[in-house]
Amino acid sequence: MKPQPAIVDDDSSAANFSLRGISKNYGAIRVIEGIDLDIRAGECLAVLGENGAGKSTLSSIIAGIVPPTSGSMSWRGEPFAPHSPADALSQGIGLIHQEMQLLPHLSIAENVFVGRLLMRNGRLDRTEMNRRAEVQLRRLGLDVPATTLVGNLKVAAQQQVEIAKALTLEARLLIFDEPTAALGGDETDRLFAQIERLKQEGVASVYISHRLEEIGRIADRIAVLRDGNLVALHETARVPVRQLVEEMVGRSVERLFPDLGTPQPRDVLTIANFSSAEGAFEDISLSVRAGEIFGIAGIIGAGRTELVRAIAGADRLKGGTMTLDGRVTRPGSPREALDMGIVLVPEDRKGQALLLQKSIEENIAVGNFDLIGKSGWVRPARTRALAEKAIAAMGVKGRPDQLAMRLSGGNQQKVVIAKWLARNPKLFIMDEPTRGVDVGARAQIYEAIVALAKSGMAVILVSSDLDEVIGLSHRVLVLSRGRNRGILDREHATHVAIMERATH
Repeated sequence: MKPQPAIVDDDSSAANFSLRGISKNYGAIRVIEGIDLDIRAGECLAVLGENGAGKSTLSSIIAGIVPPTSGSMSWRGEPFAPHSPADALSQGIGLIHQEMQLLPHLSIAENVFVGRLLMRNGRLDRTEMNRRAEVQLRRLGLDVPATTLVGNLKVAAQQQVEIAKALTLEARLLIFDEPTAALGGDETDRLFAQIERLKQEGVASVYISHRLEEIGRIADRIAVLRDGNLVALHETARVPVRQLVEEMVGRSVERLFPDLGTPQPRDVLTIANFSSAEGAFEDISLSVRAGEIFGIAGIIGAGRTELVRAIAGADRLKGGTMTLDGRVTRPGSPREALDMGIVLVPEDRKGQALLLQKSIEENIAVGNFDLIGKSGWVRPARTRALAEKAIAAMGVKGRPDQLAMRLSGGNQQKVVIAKWLARNPKLFIMDEPTRGVDVGARAQIYEAIVALAKSGMAVILVSSDLDEVIGLSHRVLVLSRGRNRGILDREHATHVAIMERATH
């Protein structure tokens, strides 16, 4: 029997956009079923749900990416059935994707206006494109020239370009799919201020996010999806987070963060006076014990990612010493780090950790050829066995032969983690391990991280989510502008204490 929403929205008279009986099937699989929903002019409607709940499918239908199998839509009182994203865009509806749709070899301005380049007297008007792009960039707080190549920007800045791209469209309905997943606190505040301004102008927004603490700040109403059904519709955003989580997962949530256990006294990693060759951080010293989860916090640009990449041999150092398991060493490349027992789950899983066009078993095999092909031959049976073991260990919802691009964000991240489990590393580094991951998968990843520590591994955790850092870490290093602002033990690692140091 189909679940019924907790609150029925009968005030369709104020609706700017309406969906009635919207369903979508892929073959025999029904992804969403019978969605009735209204979006009002000048409001921000939050749409919540686990990965696979139907959020992205629903937004893709509204944005003209895929057609519904059944049901109807109306926009400003007229029937709405877009044939393509360009068709939807021409009618004032734009989608800001969770996965950035940018071209790295083009400039910011070229990305902002791709597909609708500005012309003057038969020639490309780069001056006007740069000017208009920079207006939007400044509104979002990104102070870089519009001529900058997108490939030279960090993930957070690329996300802001994606948002600026949508804002230049002057759309009347914007769909934000995980817009703050790669943003820090300041960038998020600027985005929210922009959304509030748009609301005052009558622009409607659909806001999809896994960061539930954001919803009360930006949303006017909340719709909750589960298994393709609309299970709750709240006429206010002032809903307890625990209630929202329980509606999303369909069960009571007793605890989000597992018990951490007690670290061993033995140091696995010690670094002293680490300084970046690129100037991202300077004079950083720390140690991580066996069985310890060592958190690293700081706002965007603090040097967190650059520090862990240097430890993993991916970024160059200007100076400093490193000891791993009692041996003085310093990896000169990721391959050397891997051989030493250091693995890194990077923040950009799709760009740096996964081969999206390859299967789960092929992704797990990459980096583990020495384990499955010791004789010089990679045997399919060993590859499949390694994949099956990894899938079982991380609870990946997928078959070994399934393409990585067909997995949800949470399952993709589980594959990345599972790939390195087979190596039984000494140091496991995770950079933004739950970015773009739903509540249910996030809890499973938390359990996996804690299990690694309890097995005796040393774990370094980098996250923009303060609750995550605090809930999962035995100690927390706070970085600000590339400098160490203090290492807090668990009882002193509060939101206030971390933010005071992070904004120093």
